[in-house]
Amino acid sequence: MAFQDKKLINNPNDVVTEFIEGLVETYPGLQYLDGFPQVKVVLRADVSGGTYDKVAIISGGGSGHEPAHAGFVGEGMLTAAICGDVFASPPVDSILAGIRAVTGPMGCLLIVTNYTGDRLNFGLAAEQAKSEGYKVETVIVGDDCALPPPRGIAGRRGLAGTILVHKIAGAAAATGISLAAVATEARRASEMVGTMGVALSVCTLPGQVTPDRLGPGKMELGLGVHGEPGAAVADLQPVDVIVSHVLKQILSPETNYVPITRGSRVVLMVNGLGATPAMELMITSGKAVPKLQLEHGLAVDRVYTGSFMTSLDMAGFSISIMKADQAILQRLDAPTKAPYWPVGVDGNHPPAKIPVPLPPSHSTKIDEPLGQPAQLNEQGHILEVAIEAAANAVQNLRDELNDWDSKVGDGDCGSTMYRGAAAILEDMQNYPLNDAAETVNEIGASVRRVMGGTSGILYTIFCKAAYAQLKASTQSVVTSKNCETIPLYCDNDFCLDSFID
Repeated sequence: MAFQDKKLINNPNDVVTEFIEGLVETYPGLQYLDGFPQVKVVLRADVSGGTYDKVAIISGGGSGHEPAHAGFVGEGMLTAAICGDVFASPPVDSILAGIRAVTGPMGCLLIVTNYTGDRLNFGLAAEQAKSEGYKVETVIVGDDCALPPPRGIAGRRGLAGTILVHKIAGAAAATGISLAAVATEARRASEMVGTMGVALSVCTLPGQVTPDRLGPGKMELGLGVHGEPGAAVADLQPVDVIVSHVLKQILSPETNYVPITRGSRVVLMVNGLGATPAMELMITSGKAVPKLQLEHGLAVDRVYTGSFMTSLDMAGFSISIMKADQAILQRLDAPTKAPYWPVGVDGNHPPAKIPVPLPPSHSTKIDEPLGQPAQLNEQGHILEVAIEAAANAVQNLRDELNDWDSKVGDGDCGSTMYRGAAAILEDMQNYPLNDAAETVNEIGASVRRVMGGTSGILYTIFCKAAYAQLKASTQSVVTSKNCETIPLYCDNDFCLDSFID
């Protein structure tokens, strides 16, 4: 059933102009042309067309893909972005206004995504600008790898790989090289990149109802950034499976979308489509990198993860892979003031993980090292049975505890307790079960390792208190009487009494 979606907007017809106003108020390096609502152009505040001595890089298209394209205006990237209405190409007059505002004697490069409306409007604007004496070159980006050849009349659609082309062209222009040289680099970059998207939901246009084309438990492979139908609808799969499919599609030697073969160096971009949490995007990147390395034999030189070219509130992601060489990496690493280009990504990667620091060694009883003894005494057997029964009982209560916790908290108590119980069962083979005090201490260590939140630290404190009391006893034997007389834990810095009525 379709329904009206919730949006933090005013008049749906004003979303683009109000977005531009907010963007420019946020970033002092940006301005916009005073031509609303017909002319919606964001440009660098430090550039004046008549005197600008470098090639201007201009892109744009329909809005709804934010931060693309206006969020990538800045020194070292785009000089101007032309914004159309939501999912509608900007008109010729708006594009012309942008060209006139930022283009100097060196000329301008138009980077255009491969959609019919964009190509027609930018193409006509380019011809008009040339007739006015401007030097204009155009690069068309069509990086979509979802549809098998033949790719239809219009060809491959322009997707998130366009952002990498923006960066390469902007960095090249910043060096002061000619328009022809900048266009050559941008065109080569556009031929090196392939992209495919996966959507878990369709997007909702401002003021309209949410379509219900995708049912529960379904995903769409190759969905267009305007909500166009993709290549296939399938049951939702774990992200491992989805990533494998997308990578194989982009790198398929049969379709030959991109000139990437085993041994190539590549750049990876994982792009959120608008409603995908950063956690899920990072999971996707974390799975994509080793698959590229181990399954496809590629060297991954850079990874860009975030929301670069969205589709309003669509849930899902796209993956872009660009063949890299030292020249491309140099352009990608070049500085930029574009507000939405990710920082901290340039440079080669150190090892992804390093060892956890170990605590300083502390004295233990040399004659009785910790670990399960070869033969359990009566107390050891009792402890083993009791610990196993208690841990299994906690695991069986996971869903019920989560349900109770959801009524007053965040609903994860059962899952937290389950992790603690699972760690205890796993570690029990190393517990010194013939020594109750040391066993309780080891239980606390198991809990501390895997249980976060308030419950984890409280159970760790309980175990520490029990350990201290049992250690002080002349006989380290657990009975119900012992348990009843264990006092609350206190030391000079902390007392558990403060938590207990």
